[in-house]
Amino acid sequence: MTEKPRLRQLDFQPVYHQGEQMWYLRDPLELTSEQLVMPPALAQLLLFLDGSRTPQEVHAAFCQHVGQSLDFAITEQALSQLDAACLLDNDNARQALAAQKEAFRSQPHRPPALADLSYPANPRQLTMLLDDYGKEDNLNGWQPWRGRAIISPHIDYQRGGKVYSKVWQRAQTAVLEADLVIILGTDHNGGLGTFTLTRQPYATPYGVLPTDTELVDKLAAAIGEEAAFAEELHHRLEHSIELSAVWLHYIYQQAGIEPKPMVPILCGSFHHFVMNGAHPAEDDLLETAVTTLQRATADKNVLIVASVDFAHVGPAFGDDYIMDDTRRAALRQTDHNLVQAIIRGDDASFYDQIAAVQDRNKVCGFSSIYLMLRYLQGTEGVQVAYDHCRADDEDHSLVSIAGILLE
Repeated sequence: MTEKPRLRQLDFQPVYHQGEQMWYLRDPLELTSEQLVMPPALAQLLLFLDGSRTPQEVHAAFCQHVGQSLDFAITEQALSQLDAACLLDNDNARQALAAQKEAFRSQPHRPPALADLSYPANPRQLTMLLDDYGKEDNLNGWQPWRGRAIISPHIDYQRGGKVYSKVWQRAQTAVLEADLVIILGTDHNGGLGTFTLTRQPYATPYGVLPTDTELVDKLAAAIGEEAAFAEELHHRLEHSIELSAVWLHYIYQQAGIEPKPMVPILCGSFHHFVMNGAHPAEDDLLETAVTTLQRATADKNVLIVASVDFAHVGPAFGDDYIMDDTRRAALRQTDHNLVQAIIRGDDASFYDQIAAVQDRNKVCGFSSIYLMLRYLQGTEGVQVAYDHCRADDEDHSLVSIAGILLE
C-alpha cells in the first residue's frame, strides 16, 4: 500500500444495501471486478485520502472529524480493501491500469460497449430502431447538404433518437462525400484539458469503422505520446463517441458504401480554465492539437462531429431547484444564445458565455464544441433540432440537446 494513500478519481453513488443507505465507490475504469460500498460514517474517511497523510495521520484526522476515538484497525482494513479494489492511486492500480490498457490495445477493435444495453446488437433490429426515429421527420424540399461539421447529441437514443435522426439524415450527403470523419466526444471521466486518442477502430453492430492511424500518429507526435494516450482506456466504456459512431455507420449502411476512416477523440474538462481565469486558447497542448489537426487535414474533405449534450440541470445534477416552466424558458434562451455563437463560428463568445456563469448549467459539450469551432476557424450554420430530455422520475431535472449543421 502507498505510504501516503491517495484516492483515485471515482464516481460516488448513493445506494441501498441490506436496507441501509450506503455509498457505492464506482471505478469508471473498472480496473477490477470488485465493487465496494461503504456506510456514510466510514465514507468520511475518504475525505483524508489526498496523498498528504500517512495511514496513521489519516486515522487521526478521521477520528478528529467524527469526534471519537476509533481502533486503527478500522482505518487499516478500509485502506486494505480500497487497495485491493485498485481504488488508490498507487503502484497496484497503475499495474492494473497498464494491464487493462494492453488488453484493450490487443483487441482487433473497440467493441461496442452499449450494444444490447442502449440499442440492439442485432444490425437488422438496430436499423429498424433508427429508421423509426425518423419516420415522422419531413425531409421534403431538403437539399443535399455538404457542410463541414455537425453537432449531434450523445444522450441515450430513447430520449434523443428524434434529434439524432434529424441531424444525421440532413447530414447524409456530407457524411457520404467526406474523406475523413473526426468525432470529438465528451470524456465524462477525463482529466482537465485532456485530448485523448486511440489507434483502436470503433466497432458497431454493422461492422468496424476504420481509424486513420496515420493522423492519430501525427497528433500523438505533436502533443506527446504520454498526453495523447494517458487516458486511452477511457475510450473503452465512454459512450459519447460510440452513440454518434453508430449513426455514422448507419448512414454508410443505408447507402451501401464502405465507411471512410474516422478519428475518435475524447475531450476532457475545461473546469480549471473557468475557475482559474485561464483560457484554452492559451493552452499549449490544445492549441498544438488543433493546429496539427488543421495542417494534417488541409487537403482532405473532412466532416467533424461534436458528440455532445448541452445543459444538465435540476436536483439530479446537484442543483437546489427544480426545473419549473420559468426556469425551462430561461434555459431555452441561454441555450439559444450559445447556439447563436456556434452558428456564427464565434468560439470566443461561446466560451465566454459559459465561463461568465462558471458553467452553472453544466454543459456536457463545452470542450468538444469549443475545439471544433477553433478547428473550423470561421463558419456559419443552422440549428435543425432542440429538445429538453427528462432526467428524473419527477421531471424536475433535464438535459438539453441540440442538432446543428455548420458550413
